[in-house]
Amino acid sequence: MNLLDINSLDQYHKEYQNSVDNPQNFWSEKASKFTWHKKWDKVLDWNFQQAHVKWFEGAKLNITENCIDRHLAKHANKIAFIWEANNPNEASIKITYQELYEQVCQVANTLKSLNVKRGDRVCLYMPMIPQLAISCLACARIGAVHSVVFAGFSANALQDRINDAKAKIIITTDISYRGNKVIPLKEIVDKTLEQTPSITNSIIYQRRNNKNIQIKKDRDLWWHEIVEKADKECPATSMDAEDMLFILYTSGSTGKPKGIVHTIAGYMVYTEYSFRNTFQYQENEIYWCTADIGWITGHSYMIYGPLLARATTVLFEGVPTYPNAGRFWNIIDKHQVNIFYTAPTAIRALEKFGTEIIKEYNLSSLRVLGSVGEPINVEAWEWYYQNIGKENCPIVDTYWQTETGGFMISPIAGITPEKAGFATLPLPGIQPILVDNNGNEITANEIEGNLCFKFPWPSMLRTTYGDHKRYKEVYFSSFKGYYFTGDGCRRDKDGYYRITGRVDDVINVSGHRIGTAEVEDALDLHKNVVEAAIVGFSHSIKGQGIYAYVTCHKTPQDIGNFKKELLQTVTQEIGAIAKPDYIQIVPGLPKTRSGKIMRRILRKIAQGDTENLGDTSTLLDPSIVLEIQKNALSIQL
Repeated sequence: MNLLDINSLDQYHKEYQNSVDNPQNFWSEKASKFTWHKKWDKVLDWNFQQAHVKWFEGAKLNITENCIDRHLAKHANKIAFIWEANNPNEASIKITYQELYEQVCQVANTLKSLNVKRGDRVCLYMPMIPQLAISCLACARIGAVHSVVFAGFSANALQDRINDAKAKIIITTDISYRGNKVIPLKEIVDKTLEQTPSITNSIIYQRRNNKNIQIKKDRDLWWHEIVEKADKECPATSMDAEDMLFILYTSGSTGKPKGIVHTIAGYMVYTEYSFRNTFQYQENEIYWCTADIGWITGHSYMIYGPLLARATTVLFEGVPTYPNAGRFWNIIDKHQVNIFYTAPTAIRALEKFGTEIIKEYNLSSLRVLGSVGEPINVEAWEWYYQNIGKENCPIVDTYWQTETGGFMISPIAGITPEKAGFATLPLPGIQPILVDNNGNEITANEIEGNLCFKFPWPSMLRTTYGDHKRYKEVYFSSFKGYYFTGDGCRRDKDGYYRITGRVDDVINVSGHRIGTAEVEDALDLHKNVVEAAIVGFSHSIKGQGIYAYVTCHKTPQDIGNFKKELLQTVTQEIGAIAKPDYIQIVPGLPKTRSGKIMRRILRKIAQGDTENLGDTSTLLDPSIVLEIQKNALSIQL
């Protein structure tokens, strides 16, 4: 166990070539290590033009047996999860694989007692506490489908997701803590359940002793009254390889969330393989991913991938700046974290506080750093490498999506020669292709194109829940025969891949295609810029103009001169054609908790359309939008 498939760059190239030349044999070999009730009849059946993909057909298994049960004979006392509360004074909790097994079985038995059957959907609306991970696994244990909804979403957003999935049960908490805020999750759920007829019961985990919580008889059940009294043994339901494991909703171009469906066997094989090899995970290392389980990163690389690899994972309830900007570094030292995986948004936010607070911490336990969620800009990459990794830790800049289920393009820690700003090379089994707007393959290097994949991989989405037509249209209709990521990409002279941003984030200025990420990277080079976001707006002469929103380390004393310096930087890095028409200095950018910038809102403001900004309740800080609006009004065309 934990023997790595890739130990050198030469071995990576051999492994990659084998995965391309003999993909079915390759993945069959990788799958053979797991526990199966019945082996597969066929490794792969696929047709991208028909939006049809199936892996390990005919196989039967249960993913939780592979996450937990198979480790118990020799490693029952190994720590599976270390939990850190929002409040640093609250004691850490360590959960062994044996304890995890028992708690998963208790929740599974509770769900069965509430008539949850194989294939039923269970909605989880919880903060970052161990019970969220346990509930996901409990669903998988009995063949129910979990649908985690990030606990920062509004009642309306939660309602839409429950109704789309027709969830039978919801599991939540009385409240959640986030920095110095207390969020009344139960109240939000109560409001939601007024319009969700499919829900029969709500299970509430008590995060604090609050006697004012309203309990609705025959619907609401306290976790401590039912789960903690349930049997600690629950046989694992035998599932088909292509049965649904979970639904995870992601935003779509239509505004209606897409329910991304992942199935069991292929997802299991790929998340374990990609986790172990990308991070070069070693037995007994401590791994920490700072994402929320409400996002795909939390599913693949906090729950399933690490548990399948028998890792020890840190779960963190809070935010990086509470009670101060040293919280991340405190946790790393406290638990001697070896692998630290976070988002560029968090890196840039902490960069703003300077390096003095970092000097209070040792950080010498770190061996590997990771980045996820968006392309990391060069300045943030270098700050991360120098100040957190002390120039000793490789950075794995992972490119992937909710839809892909696992890493697609990424350095392998300490093996792939790194290049700041580049996701570098595809993982074994992943076959990227760049195509022009007519769908023709671009084979040269030093070129940009639309990033597609020409061959299926085990962890890819199988459909969008209840709407297979939408699945086919979104992912397989733009370029026939290929899966289209929706992203633009540059391949450099070394064959390294650099994601340039969503194709719909490309601005056409006087016939020139300019990637927003490219302009943002140029602006980020200015020493006073923390972060920049670029959007296009209608321009009477150019077709589209460029609007820049910029956050600063310090408010410039001479704003006019500061903007001139920014324009000069963009001209130097890209060319005069990429200079922003407008630069607005803002206190922050509208973001989801996962760090995604809501460019839809920024486009509306840049266009002067402030009446139709849509739902802003899912943002980390909705008040930022009002601040941006207020100051944007005076600088519109």
